[in-house]
Amino acid sequence: MTSLNTTGKIIRKKIRVGRGIGSGKGKTSGRGVKGQKSRSGVAIKSFEGGQMPLFRRLPKRGFNSIKDLKIAIINLEKIQMFINKKKLNSNEVINVNTLKKLKIINKNSKILKILGKGEIKDRVNIQADLISKSAIEKLKKIGGSIQINKK
Repeated sequence: MTSLNTTGKIIRKKIRVGRGIGSGKGKTSGRGVKGQKSRSGVAIKSFEGGQMPLFRRLPKRGFNSIKDLKIAIINLEKIQMFINKKKLNSNEVINVNTLKKLKIINKNSKILKILGKGEIKDRVNIQADLISKSAIEKLKKIGGSIQINKK
């Protein structure tokens, strides 16, 4: 009569790799001779010998300057548009800080450049770091004032 408790368990011994010739897995431990797969601590998957893997091969273009001046460029027509929308006040001085507060230019920009595209009807006081010749002419024509920040 047999029951579950009396049957002998099937025990398979764990193979101890690299424990001498007699074990059957001595010397090279079943890894063969030479080559990347025979060595330890090397990842095999998607390794391409120092070059970018196949799925990551992308063109590299341009470069990022260390002296990247964050210049905010705004045209006179944009300034006029914001004055018409009552977002900007023509009596106040228009500078980098006021434009940042109103989220007209990016908060990271450090330099303001005014360009002369479009027409401006209101008299404005502009304080900028850079300004184009056409913008200066248009502002003088309507009687606006310009302050250029010196570095």
